[in-house]
Amino acid sequence: MADLSTTYMGIPLRNPFIVASSSLTKTLDGVRRCAEAGAGAVVLKSLFEEQIAAETSELSKHADDYSGYGEAYHYIQGYGMDLGPKDYLQLIVDAKKELDIPIIASLNCISTERWAEYAGQLEKAGADAIELNVGLMPTLAKEEGPTIVDQHLRILHSVKSRVKIPVAMKVGPYFTSFANIADRLTRDRAEAPAYSVGWFGKNKDVGKITWHGADALVIFNRFYKFDIDIDKLELVHGNPYSTQQEIHYTLRWLSLLNGKIPADLCASTGIHNGRDVIKALLAGAKVTQLCSSLYLNGVEQISQIEAEVKDWMQVQGFQELSDFRGKMSQINSENPSDYERLQYIKLFVGVE
Repeated sequence: MADLSTTYMGIPLRNPFIVASSSLTKTLDGVRRCAEAGAGAVVLKSLFEEQIAAETSELSKHADDYSGYGEAYHYIQGYGMDLGPKDYLQLIVDAKKELDIPIIASLNCISTERWAEYAGQLEKAGADAIELNVGLMPTLAKEEGPTIVDQHLRILHSVKSRVKIPVAMKVGPYFTSFANIADRLTRDRAEAPAYSVGWFGKNKDVGKITWHGADALVIFNRFYKFDIDIDKLELVHGNPYSTQQEIHYTLRWLSLLNGKIPADLCASTGIHNGRDVIKALLAGAKVTQLCSSLYLNGVEQISQIEAEVKDWMQVQGFQELSDFRGKMSQINSENPSDYERLQYIKLFVGVE
């Protein structure tokens, strides 16, 4: 019998099938259904600071009445922002009390100071780990690449300095040098000067602050897409679901990063069936996240995926996931240049 048990960020899982942060995991009933369907873990729907801010906007309007009274003004504004996470924190408490699978909280903030503050509350509520859902949209020409990278690093370090539970970084693919940002996000660095947050120098002028890298990298975040209605001349929602074709970019970077960064790799986007899961594991993923497939086919799809993986392992003669994890990654390839090829060549693919 194939053994699908594994670990993710040091947390034991019965299998590598994690239900991604989505509406499927926004309620206790939804989380329960995922667990009963066989999920190895769930990532709760993200706690969005932006949504909390919108829900407390009425309270903020009342705060304006006290704008001349500094303490009262800030108290009322802060009370609204603190009130927002209460239901989310209670969901963590209830899920941990009832279910026996890991509960990973997901956090999305728009203000720098809230990342660490909310992360501390999630840890206190009992979350097994935290996934940072980071999506920065640099729309201004004056915003340079290194600035965006530095924002990611500051967010991660502010959270890692506050909590002791594992932290995963879920990022998009839109970086100038993804290998570089992946390394910087996941690697612990030498002590830095106390006055230089985010500094990555070494040996000289070191201080007492140590920055720790992410425990896992989730690739990739699939951001909201819009379309244009040419009849009504307005913006409309784009297709919210991923397709199997989107797995190829994920596989490339799983293969390139496996064995080269000191963190677990989690495959996200384009994982729709057992074959996709197998491909991701062969490329080096420790676990996979499922979302679109479960929306389209129901959470019962998890058991089907589990059966497909087990059947394949039996045919191939593999007993455990570690027997083949990363087997098809660049670091284990006799032709590593194949993983870096970008252009089509007729000899290989039949097109020019």
